[in-house]
Amino acid sequence: MASLIQSIKSIPTHMDYEGQARAEKLSRIIVTLFGFVGLIWGYAIQEFSQALYILGAGCVMAAIITVPPWPMYRRNPLDWQKPQTEALSKSKKKK
Repeated sequence: MASLIQSIKSIPTHMDYEGQARAEKLSRIIVTLFGFVGLIWGYAIQEFSQALYILGAGCVMAAIITVPPWPMYRRNPLDWQKPQTEALSKSKKKK
């Protein structure tokens, strides 16, 4: 049981800033493309419901591709500053 909990905790849950921008752009492209195709197909067969089904499929596909933090969205991690020690920060406060 402990190994299962540890393996669940080891799943990465973050995305870097460039990965977030890439995911947002990709989701917009997917939804727009599916919306356009759905509109054309729905007009061709005169069924608005088919256009909505295609758009819905595009939204689901965009969510599957862009919501989880896939490795392609974690390529540029930030280099965070190291935390300062308490003694160093106290001496700076006194000055």
